[in-house]
Amino acid sequence: MRVLSFQIFFTVIFLGALLGRQFSAEDELLEFEASLKSVQSFAKADNERLLKVKKVTGIIDNFNPKMATDLKQAITTEIYNMSIKYPNLDIELICATITHESARTWNPAVVSKAGAIGLMQIMPATGKWLAKYEDFEWQSAEKTLVNPVYNIRLGSRYLSALIETYDLDGGLAAYNGGEKRVGMWLAQNKLDSVLWPETRKYVPSVLELYNEYRNTL
Repeated sequence: MRVLSFQIFFTVIFLGALLGRQFSAEDELLEFEASLKSVQSFAKADNERLLKVKKVTGIIDNFNPKMATDLKQAITTEIYNMSIKYPNLDIELICATITHESARTWNPAVVSKAGAIGLMQIMPATGKWLAKYEDFEWQSAEKTLVNPVYNIRLGSRYLSALIETYDLDGGLAAYNGGEKRVGMWLAQNKLDSVLWPETRKYVPSVLELYNEYRNTL
């Protein structure tokens, strides 16, 4: 009886060790599969980022091929970051807005006759107000708005808020012609004559560029 008890005891110990190794191997396999999926997901996200950065770079080169490489990299990175920060903006919409606002120059120092400054053509008063919500210090309109990173950051915040309030076409109209005019436009069932003549041309022009960029690899 004692011999049988010892046999049973050692059998239980052996089976326990065997099962333990089996479960350990299964756990390691599950952990490996989870790590592999994480790496694959990261690689996919990084590949998508590179494709988007490449697209923005191509758009810039089309309009401002002489732009310095470091400046171009800073601009493409900021546009990509803003497309992540604001779900209702993508790189194509930001680029379409910049292309039109900068009169197809992509010149960070461009200034309009009305006094709007930079890539996204921000008025000094609007820029100073928007800067309160950002993590940089407003110095002056000339210094802050000519900085393309700050300009894109401020312009994207403003455009995103307007689109969230008035939808895409209304947001673009408000970006160009002001919220008061868009409020009147919406109150009259989007009657075109309510908008400024410039705004009536602005919205379809930006949307045309937007669709063009979306259909370009």
